[in-house]
Amino acid sequence: MEKNPLKPAVRRVKVDTDEIDRRLDNFLLSRLKGIPRSRIYKMIRSGEVRVNKGRARPDRRLRAGDEVRIPPVRSPAAVSTSRRRRGSARWLEERILYEDRDLLVLDKPSGLAVHGGSGIDFGAIELLRTLRGGPDKLELVHRLDRDTSGCLLIAKRRSALRRLHELFRKGGVQKRYTALLLGRWKGGNRVVDRPLLTTQRRNGERHVRVSESGKQARTRFIPERSWTAAQLTSIELDTGRTHQIRVHAAHLGHPVAGDRRYGPEYDPLVRDFGLERLFLHASALVFESPKGDRVIRAESPLDAHLQAVLTRLEQCGDVTRSDNTPFAQPGGDPD
Repeated sequence: MEKNPLKPAVRRVKVDTDEIDRRLDNFLLSRLKGIPRSRIYKMIRSGEVRVNKGRARPDRRLRAGDEVRIPPVRSPAAVSTSRRRRGSARWLEERILYEDRDLLVLDKPSGLAVHGGSGIDFGAIELLRTLRGGPDKLELVHRLDRDTSGCLLIAKRRSALRRLHELFRKGGVQKRYTALLLGRWKGGNRVVDRPLLTTQRRNGERHVRVSESGKQARTRFIPERSWTAAQLTSIELDTGRTHQIRVHAAHLGHPVAGDRRYGPEYDPLVRDFGLERLFLHASALVFESPKGDRVIRAESPLDAHLQAVLTRLEQCGDVTRSDNTPFAQPGGDPD
């Protein structure tokens, strides 16, 4: 019988080898998603949290076999949504592209955030945790924009998370995206190697622009299929900055179709070809397994909606634009 989320119980968690040398406060933060840090530290100070039946400091380093008592506590958001989330999340199982003991790759749909926050009650990671009965160790390895679909890598073990983060830092993960770019493309492959600066707008939204004071970012654009004013493009990332593809594409004068933030006010793919979302898809991930014993390749095809837009383009033959020139980036020269 499913437990009533309105009546949380005391949990006694055994620390396994994956958690060796982890601080107590970080251990609790990973298990009590949505609970404020202040509440967690208060539980530690008051003795509600115990390690091997005794009080412990927040910076206590855990050892294999330690027993941590976690008191009854629940996130208000989890109470109101847990039952609905579990019932509504079962479709995610069908979108798992690859899974083993250490990790899984989810084919994330456009419109689903990777995690909750900023006015979003829950995202892909919360749905998966609920679907799997609340496993504590499911963690995002990287992120995708809410409107971007495709391959999302999730670790199931802390040791796997550390190794996969290391691979990302060292460029050991090949990331391939597919995008439809606006404007007439001239020539072959292009590489954009321009730094990106992230700023916060008054409404809390992040906005990114090319700026010499930003962080280094490098994107490779590989044209595949062309129309008069649109280009189906494969994209490879050497770095993983916020909105990197979208901003670098707009910097080239070829914004991603359907991009309401960095694209033009007039978007022929939206107006004339029925595009209802950002045409940006994480199509493949290739990386060495955390144990180093094999290469894992996960691929995600374009969804039916994006395929339908391409079919309409093929049937029409082109996308018309009076001057046949690249679209200017909104707001003038990026830097």
